[in-house]
Amino acid sequence: MSGELSGYDAVAEARSARNVLDIHWSRICTRLQAEVGEVEYRTWLKQITIGPLDGDEIVLNLPTRFLRDWVRSQYGDRLTTLWNAELPAIRRVELQVGRAGDGAAAGGAAIDGAAADGASGRASTPASAPSIVPPAEDRAAESRNDLAAPLDPRFTFDSFIVGKPNEFAYACARRVAERPSSPGFNPLFLYGGVGLGKTHLMHAIGSELMRGGAVSVAYMSAEKFMYRFIAAIRSQSTMEFKEQLRSVDVLMIDDLQFLIGKDNTQEEFFHTFNALVDAGRQIVVSADKSPSDLSGLEDRLRTRLGCGMVADIHATTFELRISILEAKAAASGVAVPAKVLEFLAHKITSNVRELEGALNRLIAHANLFGRSVTLEATQDVLHDILKAHDRRVTIEEIQRKVSEHWNIRLTDMSSARRARAVARPRQVAMYLAKQLTSRSLPEIGRKFGNRDHTTVMHAVARVTELMERDTAFAEDVELLRRMLES
Repeated sequence: MSGELSGYDAVAEARSARNVLDIHWSRICTRLQAEVGEVEYRTWLKQITIGPLDGDEIVLNLPTRFLRDWVRSQYGDRLTTLWNAELPAIRRVELQVGRAGDGAAAGGAAIDGAAADGASGRASTPASAPSIVPPAEDRAAESRNDLAAPLDPRFTFDSFIVGKPNEFAYACARRVAERPSSPGFNPLFLYGGVGLGKTHLMHAIGSELMRGGAVSVAYMSAEKFMYRFIAAIRSQSTMEFKEQLRSVDVLMIDDLQFLIGKDNTQEEFFHTFNALVDAGRQIVVSADKSPSDLSGLEDRLRTRLGCGMVADIHATTFELRISILEAKAAASGVAVPAKVLEFLAHKITSNVRELEGALNRLIAHANLFGRSVTLEATQDVLHDILKAHDRRVTIEEIQRKVSEHWNIRLTDMSSARRARAVARPRQVAMYLAKQLTSRSLPEIGRKFGNRDHTTVMHAVARVTELMERDTAFAEDVELLRRMLES
């Protein structure tokens, strides 16, 4: 009898917790609907269902990968803010592909079934229900999985676009994935700006190592490491926390700069670091700066981080951005003109993540409304993103962009050369200077080798005439204008 009562108590507690989450989610949905409008809410957010609550992280399910990626890029931060406002203990929102029956809902169904069996006096058999208590040899692995974040299956070495700015970091990551704990590569420290591919490479390493099934990998952000450590202190389970982390074969910590100023967490990470390296285990760390530039970290930790392989990821080049966009566009199955890809690669230069998000948004718009992708549509759909990247155009910048486009020397803009291959781009630059700046004709002429204002007038008239007659030429000028205009 007491066993049945305790079973029902557990069911009641699980249902109560689930009901509380449902109430909070209902409030969040109401706020989102008011913020984004009925149409946008039905299109993107209505299909979200609640998954399990794991410590300070709530899982939300979406039915397709496309929806998950879109919601993550457009609403991820807002969802986290709203959940934290409802339940301050929730600090992270994980968006996954799943159905309404996955996660917490599925768990509730399993509890209901077990309760029904208990009430009727029947014992569940292994054939009809999973074992409640895992085998002893699996429990350590399960505790490690609870501690770590899941790896994103999209982030593989095959999907990583390699170029000059990231080829060294890519080669180092490949080496660690093939031979972990190699001399000189432990730890592997990846650093670079936001959205340049550090997290992608870390997930790729983890996925590659786990493919064989014999290597245990724990990946988490430095923020999650800190929260798990604090939770272990509060629950007086720090020894279990230490054992879980120090039993993995590969530990990967993302965004280490988050630990700056957190002295106790730094100390715990330092001891974990030493224990794993001394045991021949691999450590991979990422941050926004090199170890020597991470002021605020303990000197002993910075020294240890710099004793392995340090690989930086530079800002992307135009060629690399084009390669990334071409690969993403090809994978989407939507025809994106080369002119549009060039426009995006010129306008969004600092962050690959934002670049990919802009392309995803453009493709989603084309899919939803059945429209082709054009330069005009791109500027309309991405007006908010493009506005953030706008800046005041100068004649010098116009000259540089036009020279790059037609592959001539910058000095040709002010030279006396009259060859058509030089004169035509120079005329285009004068035309754009007249269209995009407030400079007078004499001022523009002075910037082009002290030419007379009548020369500028002739250039503007000539380019206007050619644009009316030659569609390809008009597209080139329009592309340059959209890249430059503020």
